[in-house]
Amino acid sequence: MLRPSFCAIPAAVILLLAAVLSNASAQERQVPSSASQLQLSFAPVVKRVAPAVVNVYAQHVVENNNPFLADPFFRQFFGGGMPREQVERSLGSGVLVDPSGLVVTNYHVIEGASEVKVALSDKREFDADIVLKDQRSDLAVLRVKGAKERFPTLEFADSDALQVGDVVLAIGDPFGVGQTVTHGIVSAVARTQVGISDYQFFIQTDAAINPGNSGGALVDVNGRLVGINSAIYSRSGGSQGIGFAIPANMVRVVVTSAQRGSAAVKRPWLGAKLQEVTPEIAESLSLARPTGALVASLSPGSPAARAGIKTGDLIISVDGAAVEDPNAFDYRFATKPLGGVAQVSLIRQGKEITALVALESLPDTPLDEVAIRAHSPFFGATVANLSPALADQMRLDPQTEGVVITEVADGSTAQSIGFQKGDIVVSVNNQKIGKPADLDRIASAGGRQWRVTIMRGGQQISVMFSG
Repeated sequence: MLRPSFCAIPAAVILLLAAVLSNASAQERQVPSSASQLQLSFAPVVKRVAPAVVNVYAQHVVENNNPFLADPFFRQFFGGGMPREQVERSLGSGVLVDPSGLVVTNYHVIEGASEVKVALSDKREFDADIVLKDQRSDLAVLRVKGAKERFPTLEFADSDALQVGDVVLAIGDPFGVGQTVTHGIVSAVARTQVGISDYQFFIQTDAAINPGNSGGALVDVNGRLVGINSAIYSRSGGSQGIGFAIPANMVRVVVTSAQRGSAAVKRPWLGAKLQEVTPEIAESLSLARPTGALVASLSPGSPAARAGIKTGDLIISVDGAAVEDPNAFDYRFATKPLGGVAQVSLIRQGKEITALVALESLPDTPLDEVAIRAHSPFFGATVANLSPALADQMRLDPQTEGVVITEVADGSTAQSIGFQKGDIVVSVNNQKIGKPADLDRIASAGGRQWRVTIMRGGQQISVMFSG
């Protein structure tokens, strides 16, 4: 058996060590007075920013789909004890960004919520109204109700200035255990292949982020907000050192819209469909590597078309910021303020040129949505005109003819057949579909055979249905 080994220590040395340790324990903790001393402890930063990080409790009412409730025989025995509606509660975090009580959190934290509460770090709770929801960025803004005080807030940092290796702190309420602080570094920036929201341009960090941290703050060592914690990569459900945060520059756009009283976020639109540059495309364009965003199509009269951008152009930067892929362009362009112009650098026939693109919001076009209720393969689907605004929102080619499916009801015929949100119905039984009323009319006419042509992911699909 191995045992620890000891050696004799002179009594004088022991007394000296005891004196040193006694003096050290008697010393009081001091707040660092310089940037170099700040590296020794994050306590002053946490003390300053923690009051601006809150817990968000969202209550959802969902229908009880227990099959016993649909059967009259079983309902007489079990129905009285089985409510048709159940209440589900979710927990997340949020950040106070305005002294009047505006809180920013994740959209997925409050999605479908009928009631929202905010709990401050001092344990006080307030009801909150949902001021703005922006599903595309996975952000939402709440307002504390009935508050008559000025709340502590966090200052926004320029998230584009973040570099890999920068130290960051994550603050939130993981697993509902209470406010928790973790630290780490920025392990990557501009992550675009995450799949959490439409605007994929995330800060990646190894600071521990767990369920319940969603909507919480990612701050730098100066206590400024660099991002809103949004998701983790995990096989176990817990932190594995890969967390993602929405950059503060995107958060600022959403918060500014809420501060101005808007119920929706208005961003610049390009009016062009972009595609990723594959190795094959890069070789054909004589590029050293696959980079940039290739213009696949343009909407007539759009800002891109008016700026002189053409199909086949390769966008490489926006106002000097490099564009690695279409997701990077979407982020760079969407975080520009409306008004003025953006300098879009692109390569055309091997030459670099600059286009001045007007920063305009999408035109407001009525959706003209129609819910298909007739007995047909489309029963349960909601369709709409493919307007430029809707095409941009759903990342579809605005030049495609047909109507787009905007919603598919759970358990419906349309869902069981396999129709998906974003499918464009081009024709039914060899009749072209130009507007939602066309599809509604054909579905209402009925029939035993259905030949349907749709566009999905840029591919045309034709199928036959019977019944």
